[in-house]
Amino acid sequence: MTKKETNEKFKTMIGGQALIEGIMMMGPEKCATVVRTKEGLKTKLDDRKPVKRFSVKKIPFVRGIFNFAASMKTGVSALMYSADQYAADEDESETPEKQSKFDAWLEKKLSSEKAQSVVITVGVVLGVLFSIALFILLPSFLGEFIEQWVTSNQLVRNLLEGVLRIIIFLTYMFLISRMKEMKRVFSYHGAEHKTIRCYEAKLPLTVENVREQTRLHPRCGTSFLFVVIIISILVFSVASVFLRPITPQFDSDILNALIRMALKLLLLPIVVGISYEFNRLVGRYNNWLTRALSAPGMWLQYLTTNEPDDSMIEVGIEALTQVLPQQEGADKW
Repeated sequence: MTKKETNEKFKTMIGGQALIEGIMMMGPEKCATVVRTKEGLKTKLDDRKPVKRFSVKKIPFVRGIFNFAASMKTGVSALMYSADQYAADEDESETPEKQSKFDAWLEKKLSSEKAQSVVITVGVVLGVLFSIALFILLPSFLGEFIEQWVTSNQLVRNLLEGVLRIIIFLTYMFLISRMKEMKRVFSYHGAEHKTIRCYEAKLPLTVENVREQTRLHPRCGTSFLFVVIIISILVFSVASVFLRPITPQFDSDILNALIRMALKLLLLPIVVGISYEFNRLVGRYNNWLTRALSAPGMWLQYLTTNEPDDSMIEVGIEALTQVLPQQEGADKW
C-alpha cells in the first residue's frame, strides 16, 4: 500500500497536538493526553463542555477567536502535563539530591488546580505575546526602514512588510525543525497526522495501517498559522487604505510607527476570525481549488513533521481511541 493523501472516506473534526513524548487529541466530547513514560503509557482524560445551542461562540468569524483561545489553553495544559511526566522520568534516573526551599514551595503551590490554572493562563498569554512580537510587531518595525528606503506607498509598504513576515515565519520554523530536542516532538506530530489519516480512511487503527499513511494533513495547526500570516497581509493592506486618511499623524516617526502597530493589533481578531473560516472552508472540500489553497500549508509540514517510529504511532492510536464519540459520525467535519 502506498502513502496517499486522497484516501479519506470522511473528514473528522478531531484534532491533536504533539507533546514531549506524547500526543494530545481533542474530540467533540473528550480531550485525551497520552504520554509515554518508563512505566508505559499514561493517559489524562478530560470532558469537554458542550457549547450551548444559541451561543456567540457559534457565530461565523467570531467563533474562530474563541476556538483559537480555547485551543491555546488546552494545548498549554497538555504540554505542561507531558513536561511533568518527562521531568518525573528524568528525576528517577538521576541521583536524588536535597530539594531546595524554592523547589519545595513551587511543588506545593503548583499542586493545586488554581495555581496550575494561573500558570497555564500565563503560558498562553506569553505564547500569544511572543507570536505577536515576532510575526506582527517585528515586521512592522522593519517596515519603517522599508518606507524610508523603498517606497512611500502604503499599500506597497504593507505588501513588502508581509513578505518580511513570511520570511521571518519560515526562518523561525526552519530553525526550530533543526533543534535536536524538537525532532522527536515533530515525529510525534507526524504520528498524530498519520493516526487521523488512518481513521479518516476508515481503516482499523493498527500500527501497520497507520504507518502507511502520509504525515501531511490539510487541517493542521501549522497550516492554520501560515494562513493567519497570509490573511494578515491582505487585511492589513486593505485596511491601511481606509485607515490611513483618518489616522492622526505626528511629527515623531516613532509615535506614528507605534500607532500603526496598535492598529494592527486591533485588527488581529478579524485576521484570526477570517483565517478560521478559511480553514473550515478549505478543509471541508477536496477539489483542485482547495488543494491549491492548502498546498503552502501542506508544504510547510515537511518542516514540522517527521516520520514516527512504531512506539509513537501507538501513542497516537491510544490518544485517538480515547476521544472517539459514542455516536458514530458525531465528529464529522
